[in-house]
Amino acid sequence: MTTRATSRRAGTSTKKSALSGKVQTVLGPIEPSALGITLMHEHLLLDLTNYSSVPEEASKRFYMYKPIAMEDLGRHAARRYETFVDVKVLDEKAATEEVLRFKHAGGGSLVDTTSIGIARDPLALTRISRATGLNVVMGASWYVPIFHPADMGERTEHQLAEQIVRDITAGVGDTGVKSGIIGEVGNFYPMSDNERKILRASAHAQVETGAPITIHPGFHVNSPIQIVETLTKAGADPRHVVVGHLCSVMRDQGALRALAQTGVFLEFDGFGSFEDTSHIYRGMTDTVISDVQRMEMLDFLRGNGHLEQIIMCHDVCLLTHYTRYGGRGYTHVLDSIAPRMRKRGWTQQQLDTILVGNPARALTFA
Repeated sequence: MTTRATSRRAGTSTKKSALSGKVQTVLGPIEPSALGITLMHEHLLLDLTNYSSVPEEASKRFYMYKPIAMEDLGRHAARRYETFVDVKVLDEKAATEEVLRFKHAGGGSLVDTTSIGIARDPLALTRISRATGLNVVMGASWYVPIFHPADMGERTEHQLAEQIVRDITAGVGDTGVKSGIIGEVGNFYPMSDNERKILRASAHAQVETGAPITIHPGFHVNSPIQIVETLTKAGADPRHVVVGHLCSVMRDQGALRALAQTGVFLEFDGFGSFEDTSHIYRGMTDTVISDVQRMEMLDFLRGNGHLEQIIMCHDVCLLTHYTRYGGRGYTHVLDSIAPRMRKRGWTQQQLDTILVGNPARALTFA
């Protein structure tokens, strides 16, 4: 039996908007039933250059501008942020061709969680959606602090919430293309004042619009709970919050169950994309686990009544995640993980729940 929250917390009533009961894609609102198999956390185009820094040594600088080559792939994860190449996913044609593989594998929709500051491209997302026939949902709000605008400290909570609401109700800039999810809202650990402010603004925008929220937590076991508490105190409904990157954060089963009991969706989004244990993220070397370990975490949640909260996807966000550069692309969950989960005792109905049903509920406006 699921433990998802069955009533709103005090003070978390969300306005019923014109989008209530719908999913907002870059091409307009659709019925949740039209989504099909959905990847809840991917990127089609983005620029993560701020993660990279220019080293002192000449030989390392050479690597920063070197095109991705087969002979480098084996050691690439350990040097990922010593390059300005892998972190720039800017080729619309390549993105279209890569994500079309997901369509051919049976996919129906995906969420592009590229938020403000990492080269969100609304019009390109509409072109990719039309070219592939996939439903694409676009994000809003802000990513992690190193990608914030210089004046973030001066912006008020109200101003931030207004911008998110505008992205959802009127569209980004003058494009007319509207966001359908708030996030990924980026966080480090410990949380800064600006991060708290953005979380509260995101919660206010949810109350105003009914849009779901998706979270990039800090890579610490305490971060997800702190974020959920911050959101709910500001009025957000945890039943419409997706907490991502849990495979890198929630190794402790007790902490994972405590998070599950808040009612949020539990997203395991590193399948196939972050499995090389030489990967280093902001100096941390223990953020990567294997796909087998990820499946074990899903087995645990299923066995403890949280099936209807589970979401799984890839978080494709680097060139080396593309199949053309040796990665597993956008089809790994369907081509490899789902068949392996069946061998672990998962039924097709259970797989449909986490690939179709849960994403549809997560993306539906309140």
